[in-house]
This record gives sequence, structure tokens and C-alpha cells, in this order.
Amino acid sequence: MATLLLSAAGAALGGTVGGSILGVSAAALGRAAGATLGRVIDQKLLGTGSSAVETGKIDKFRLTGAGEGAPIGQLYGRMRLGGQVIWATQFLERATTTGGGKGQPAQPKTTEYSYSISVAVALCEGEISRVGRVWADGEEIAPGDLNMRVYPGTMDQEADPKIAATQGIENAPAYRGTAYVVFEDLELEPFGNRVPQFSFEVVRSAQDVDMTAPEDLPSAVQAVAMMPGTGEYTLATTAVYYDAGFGDTTASNVNTAAAKSDFEVSLETLTSELPQCQSTSLIVSWFGDDLRCGQCSLKPLVERTTADAANMPWRVSGIARQSAEVVPFDGDRPLYGGTPSDASVVEAIAALREAGQAVMFYPFVLMTQKEGNTLVDPYTGAAGQPKLPWRGRITLEAAPGTAGTSDKTAAAISEVEAFLGRPP
Repeated sequence: MATLLLSAAGAALGGTVGGSILGVSAAALGRAAGATLGRVIDQKLLGTGSSAVETGKIDKFRLTGAGEGAPIGQLYGRMRLGGQVIWATQFLERATTTGGGKGQPAQPKTTEYSYSISVAVALCEGEISRVGRVWADGEEIAPGDLNMRVYPGTMDQEADPKIAATQGIENAPAYRGTAYVVFEDLELEPFGNRVPQFSFEVVRSAQDVDMTAPEDLPSAVQAVAMMPGTGEYTLATTAVYYDAGFGDTTASNVNTAAAKSDFEVSLETLTSELPQCQSTSLIVSWFGDDLRCGQCSLKPLVERTTADAANMPWRVSGIARQSAEVVPFDGDRPLYGGTPSDASVVEAIAALREAGQAVMFYPFVLMTQKEGNTLVDPYTGAAGQPKLPWRGRITLEAAPGTAGTSDKTAAAISEVEAFLGRPP
């Protein structure tokens, strides 16, 4: 504004003087002098002479959830807990200044502040099995994105190294018998430069009074069946993404905030919650299409024949995606996940063995008959088999006990041999 006003005033003053210097009129010289003086004033008011801009500066912090003398909760089973802050460092402030300098036009200096803190949160009394999911201000976040250490509450756990380094090893409590977590150098900028309200999914099995290993259900389980058995990449430990072209990718087997494959998350849960489990049946599903064993075809199916995974193309028993049939649909929604790819099954077996599990391959049959089909029902002889029937209902051309059955004859043997893929 000063530039405009003083340039106009300078031109008017030069015009009253009249004449010229070196061919330049006094009015032009007055305008130039006024503009120069006005620019200096503008810069003084709005530019380099203004105070530095500060963003993110916090004058006072408050740790929510801290309460001296608050009772420690007891937990059995699985629950979402908020916990209590039991230790914290001072807030560490960092300032970054940009702008200023001698360039034209000059920019105001901007100072941005960021903060971090280390904090310990008590969860519950006793020894826990694991901490699963974590929420900050109600939003689930990946535990791997936090520098978080979990202390399960054993009677021999050691003091946290951050607490020991801050307080001195002789003044650092180990909080034995109390399950707690420690966030080291937690960056607060993602939470608006404030400590968020944390909550945790905590799992604790039944324990006796002196907290020795109990004879409860989790400790008694020694073998499990790994579900689900469908989904083209549900058994893969590699994160798999469908590639539809033109940069359009969709995650297939990453459905948690942990940013790991679903199978990895399941395996971590298995080994932590069932510590005595030593054997896993790995369910892998193919699909049948008829309750009459002599007419039933067993085959792997896919959810789609178009987009494939670039890092793990679907292939089962030598059949590529483009050559496979699709699972039955209800409108635009698949009724099943596809058959797990061979590569994903191999990854699952390797991961289970590395986790100390003996692996049994568990082939599984799912049926694809939809409502309104015209297949002959071997139990009634009428057209139309039940919708998505149980695989245990697979039988002969005419079920045993019905008219015309081939039960206990050579024809029955031929039907069963055809179902098993053996020559008659």
C-alpha cells in the first residue's frame, strides 16, 4: 500500500518541479523515488521486519489417564483396556525455522515446533498372553508404527531400558506382576502435538493365585485347524495386491492395521495365545458341483479371471487364472473366496514349520450348487439339489436306501472310483 501511495505522491511532486534530468522527466523520477521508499516501508511492516511466525508451539501439556493411587484392573479373557499412565519423561521440544534471508521478495521466518515423549501405561494385574490391537483417540493404528514394548507382567521381568536410562538403574521399577507397555520417543505430531488417549486389546488366560502355569484351556490345546480355507491368497505370508492396470491395485490379504498379511497376524495370535500348540491342520479348499459322486467334479476356482497379482500370479495344480472357473456369485458378490494358490500354500507351510508347528495338509470340499439348479437329487430323485449342500451329503447316483440304488454293487465301486479320479 505504501508503495502505491508514495509513488503517486512522488510523481505529483516531480510534476510541480518540472524539467528533466538526463532526459528523464522530474515526474518519472519522483514516482521512482516514492515507490522505492514505499517498498522499504511495506517490507518493514509486512516482510523481513515482522516477527517470526510460530506454529505448533505448546505452552502446557497434560497427561490424560494418569491417576496416582488408581486401582489396577484384573482381566480374564480378552478385553479392550485404557490403562493408567505410570511413568513419563519430560516433553522433548524440537524447533525448525525456515524463511527469512536476504532474497527478494523477503519471506517471514517460520518456526515449527514438534514434540515427543516416552511414557509407560499399566494395563492390568497379572501375566497377560499378548497385546493385540492398539487404538489412539479411537482410531486403530499399527503397533509396528509405534516404538512400543510390551511387558507381560511376569514375576521376573526386568526394568525397561528407557526407564532405567532416565531414572538410573537403581531407581527403575520393573513393575513385576503388572502388565504394561512402554512407548519410547513417541512422536506427537500425528496426534496434534498432544498425547492421545490409548486403548489396547489385551488377552489374559486364567491363572492360579501364585501365577504359575495353569491347566486351563489355552494351555491344554495342542493342535488346531487353521481357518479359513478359501481366499486366493489368505494363506500367503507375502502381502499380495491385485493389479488391474493403470496403477489400480487392491490389497488381497492385508486387512488389519498391522500392515502384515492376514496369515502372519493369525500365526502370531496362535503362537502367543496357545503356547502348547504343536500341530496345525492347514485347510485348503477345492470345489465340488454335484452330490452324485460319479458326476461330481472337483476343481480349484477363482474369484475373478481378470485382475491378477503381479507379485504372486494365481496358479493351482497347473491351472492359471485365465483358464480357471469362478466361484458362484450372489449378484455381484462371491459366495466363497477362491482356492488358495499353490504358492501361498507353500508359504503357509514354511511359516508354520518355522513357528515350530507340525503341519498336516487338510484338503476340503465346498459345494457350488446354487438355488434353482436342475441337478437330480440322489435322495429324492427329483430335479434340484439343495443350495450349497454339505459335502458329507455326497453319495451314489441314488442314495443308499432309495429305489434303484447301486449300493453294495460293482457299479457303486465305479462311481466312487470316478469321484476319486482313479480308473475303473
